[in-house]
Amino acid sequence: MGKSTVASMFRRLGVPLFDADRVVHQLLAPGAAAVPAVSAAVPGVQTEAGGIDRVLLGQRAFTDPAVLRQLEAILHPMVVAEEKRFLDRTRARRKPFAVLDIPLLFETNSERRCDYVLVVSAPAIVQRQRVMRRPGMSEIRLAAILQKQIPDREKRRRADFVVLTGAGRNVTLRRLKAILRLLRKRGRQ
Repeated sequence: MGKSTVASMFRRLGVPLFDADRVVHQLLAPGAAAVPAVSAAVPGVQTEAGGIDRVLLGQRAFTDPAVLRQLEAILHPMVVAEEKRFLDRTRARRKPFAVLDIPLLFETNSERRCDYVLVVSAPAIVQRQRVMRRPGMSEIRLAAILQKQIPDREKRRRADFVVLTGAGRNVTLRRLKAILRLLRKRGRQ
């Protein structure tokens, strides 16, 4: 959809951004907090270096719903705790707003923690082309991912703002700037 590009644009515009995926990667790194619990719940995914093999873990989670539920029960509370620390730091720095980059926002009911929801969207053909360029991606894996997600049409319907990324980066950046101007204006009222 272009979510990573939009996240980078927010950072360049000076908006604090919480990246839930990055936090998960940190939690699964050698010696990190989630490693013992994940390793115990999903035997065979710990690396010799003491971290978690995310590729192997992902394969297990996508093929076994019970594994996915176990992972969510371990990781979600840790990610939410880190999100709270991020928001506390952002408030302490007196930033007027922040962005929470949360995959599966609606699927996990995480939108309830947000004042506004911005959905990044792209035409299906563009989305497919972008995703298929990722390492290790296949049509089967893409289908499995899409099966677990709320359809894009529904996400756009539920969003406060929609940013379409299929028309190029300049158009996307202009849309983000317009949204930020609107939010600043709302904040002054």
